[in-house]
Amino acid sequence: MKTPPSGPDTTHEHAVGWLRNAVVSGDLVPGQRVRQEEIAERIGVSVAPVREALRVLEGEGQLVYRPRRGYFVAELNIDDLIEIYELRQVLEERAARCALAELDDEVIERMARAADDCSAFAEAGDVTRQLDANRRFHFALFEAEENRHTVRLIRLLWDSTEAYRAMYYNVPRERRAVDQSHRRILGLVRARDPDRLIDELDAHRARALATLGKILARSGDSTA
Repeated sequence: MKTPPSGPDTTHEHAVGWLRNAVVSGDLVPGQRVRQEEIAERIGVSVAPVREALRVLEGEGQLVYRPRRGYFVAELNIDDLIEIYELRQVLEERAARCALAELDDEVIERMARAADDCSAFAEAGDVTRQLDANRRFHFALFEAEENRHTVRLIRLLWDSTEAYRAMYYNVPRERRAVDQSHRRILGLVRARDPDRLIDELDAHRARALATLGKILARSGDSTA
């Protein structure tokens, strides 16, 4: 059993972080039941912060609660993914166009560092850390002052598909393709070219969706 962190806020945050990482890493897979007592024992905290953490992830769409059965890692079918990616397309275009005119050198440098991290973690095969770097890369672009509500919605959509994004990143050629796309996106941000930037973001998203469709079809998960 791990030594638990001290303080109620810390234990709650620890439980949330552990659960998110377990979903991303594939330690918890779509459709799997999440038993709060087992999680509490595994990470060395009481059941109460784990129960609160489960509710947080349920609110993000990463878990679902089934009465009298408990919590399960959310499952999505390809139609769900298509709807989510179509919503992301609308919101992310708005966010990128609003942010692009305001981006300063500090934000672009943050994007560049995140892209470098993403590349390094791809080479190392570290999917969890590459996913984190990928998120930092994209949200550095989106998070302009006037995008507060738009970014909140984008974040919810990203959270709801994190387990599926991990599936995508577990394909080595797709990890390399992500790195190449990030370089193109960064170049278009530096060039302040909104139309080509939106085209590249759309292509980046479309490739991920197409790959996930193939993965779900191969696994017989068309109704997952």
